[in-house]
Amino acid sequence: MSSTRRSARTLAVLLALCLTGAALVGCTGDDDPGETSAEAPADISGAIRDALDARAAAVRRGDPDAFTRSLGGRRAFREQQQTWYANLTQLPLAHFRYRYDPRSLVRDGDGYWVTVDEVMQLDGYDAAPVVSPDRFRFVARPGSGRMRLTSVTDEEWESAHRLHPQPWDLGPVEVRAGAGVLGIFDAESARGAGSLLASVEAGISDVSAWVPYDWSRTVVVYALTDPAFLNSLEDVPGDDPGDLDAVSFPAGDGTRFVLNPRVVTDHGPGRDRLVRHELTHVAVGSHDDLAPVWLSEGLAEWVSVRPLAPEDRRLPDAALKAAESGAADLPDDDSFNDEDSQAHYGLAWWAVEYVADSYGDEAPWLLLDALGAPGADADAVLRDQFATSTRDLAQQADRMILATYVGSPEPTDETPDESPDEPAQTPTDEPTDAAS
Repeated sequence: MSSTRRSARTLAVLLALCLTGAALVGCTGDDDPGETSAEAPADISGAIRDALDARAAAVRRGDPDAFTRSLGGRRAFREQQQTWYANLTQLPLAHFRYRYDPRSLVRDGDGYWVTVDEVMQLDGYDAAPVVSPDRFRFVARPGSGRMRLTSVTDEEWESAHRLHPQPWDLGPVEVRAGAGVLGIFDAESARGAGSLLASVEAGISDVSAWVPYDWSRTVVVYALTDPAFLNSLEDVPGDDPGDLDAVSFPAGDGTRFVLNPRVVTDHGPGRDRLVRHELTHVAVGSHDDLAPVWLSEGLAEWVSVRPLAPEDRRLPDAALKAAESGAADLPDDDSFNDEDSQAHYGLAWWAVEYVADSYGDEAPWLLLDALGAPGADADAVLRDQFATSTRDLAQQADRMILATYVGSPEPTDETPDESPDEPAQTPTDEPTDAAS
């Protein structure tokens, strides 16, 4: 249950965003030295600009004939582009256009490569346009002087610039919308779209009741049976996207999340809990960018179990075993998602439980605000504002875990004789691996 971060540990390459000022026509400076040509002839540059404008207009207007006229190249490419067009015209596009820098134009035989920025804003879901760079190849249409698109794939350039295509770039998708949720499905997963949309709708309501920050209460979720997009993500917790049940990631100024295919078809309470976890990351947004991972993930787990009865709040076996052994301290950012991540998620969750149990339900958010401030010293904040430390939080979390899932332990000098209000029962809804 994790998300990408906008801090140093953020997935720095997701969507490969290149947000430039309004005065720029494209992402200049992205090309390798010596790759750009001299200033392109005005007729070539203008023809490419016209072709880009026509392509964008065909998508916005839903004009398949105009879109088809903009294509050249091989049959397989034209068919792939028709699939892309069918995908894009399902999306609620508030804005869609291209911009490019003529200085990126490079002659290639009878055609020209050019670096472009795709500027897309989903109506009702993106607070600002999401800008994604790409590289297109154009060839002049014989006898007309007009340019037609013949390729959108330059694997060497894409690898060098660490581009990550979106689901609608990879194959056929089916778009479904609910109250505050836009779901991106494929043909197989779309069969269960109603159930997932209902889960996210309920999750938005549940999470909004606990997260004190203003947020849009909308989200885009990718729920595909094909793992291609998930597997394309880099620098995810644990370094293997396939091990994660879900991961949230930044998209422009907002956050989206993707579900692992093995979770998409699971209609049980475990998926609902996972959805609430990821929605918490969406709702928290940038507030946890500078906060410790244990707090960010602990909060997401803490919120995700609020609608569950205490006896249904299942803990990973690894976390229970770790509590029985005793944790010396809360995990640091670098080790949080290592091979002991299941234990760390449970420990972080119950560290937040202890803060809320001791100081009130608003205390975890006050702690996040304090630790999320630039230059905040975690030890000083915990000592001065909460009369505790990460070591003490770890010990108290272990004590509460054992009291809840095993039975009240014997008091010791280091462990006060306090027990949580929740009964010592064995819950049944185990959290799944997500990425924040």
